[in-house]
Amino acid sequence: MRRLDRKFLAIGLGFLLAGVFMGDRGFSAEGQKATSNSLLLSTTTSTQDTGLLDVLIPLFEKKTGSKIKTIAVGSGQALAMGARGDVDVVLAHAPDLEKEHESQGLFVDRQLVMHNDFVLLCPAADPAQIRGLKRTTEALARIASRQTRFVTRGDKSGTDLLEKSLWKQAGIAPKGTWYMESGQGMGASLLLASEKQTCIVSDRGTYLAFKSRLSLDIVLQGDRVLLNIYHVMQPNPEKFPKVNAAGGKAFVDFMISREAQEIIRQFGKEKFGSPLFVPDAGKRDEDLG
Repeated sequence: MRRLDRKFLAIGLGFLLAGVFMGDRGFSAEGQKATSNSLLLSTTTSTQDTGLLDVLIPLFEKKTGSKIKTIAVGSGQALAMGARGDVDVVLAHAPDLEKEHESQGLFVDRQLVMHNDFVLLCPAADPAQIRGLKRTTEALARIASRQTRFVTRGDKSGTDLLEKSLWKQAGIAPKGTWYMESGQGMGASLLLASEKQTCIVSDRGTYLAFKSRLSLDIVLQGDRVLLNIYHVMQPNPEKFPKVNAAGGKAFVDFMISREAQEIIRQFGKEKFGSPLFVPDAGKRDEDLG
């Protein structure tokens, strides 16, 4: 594996205002009041790259006047920040890693928010001849056997963890000059894969948001192993007494409220012809797919 040129800059820290309260899965100005007007959110890059947070966080801000500082990184990093008590709330899409931290008592109030799916993208010429295949593991086996160039994020994000698990399921340990590491977020990695004309695994939402800037096509989709599930959760305030527990709880409640879920349901429909995410509050992970 080799690390590619870093000229595609990863998504950095963004500052957004926020605040909301929820009653009976709806908003209530009489709801729980945050004890601080500052809230730190760590989240996966896909929620920022798609523009979803640009819609949701101002609404959250409008209800309370609290100020949110958003750190958009890979889900692994976002969860690590929460597991150290460095942030007040986490929005991620790495269910297995989330459950591991939750079982250790590091997170509480983990709630299912939404899902979309991952897709396998390649140049239009389909150099590994993947079109028509149904199983992702078979597609990856073809890529490896032909040493078709492939960009991996390599950043321990939810997408990176999913991709690595797929290689493992295929019985392949990818390595060599054909398997190239970006070390960057989803949007930057997509741009890099497009420029280098490689294959890549992406969440559908970020792909659609960047599609007009890419020369890559979906060559495989719909495999259940490509399901992409997002949860919101709080660092355990009993372990981390310095976190803004009231603010974190307010954000969790907001993300599963009727108003936020309806925004998620509609988000992207006007611009892309279909929504980028499916709202899932009140469901179970096993109900999806």
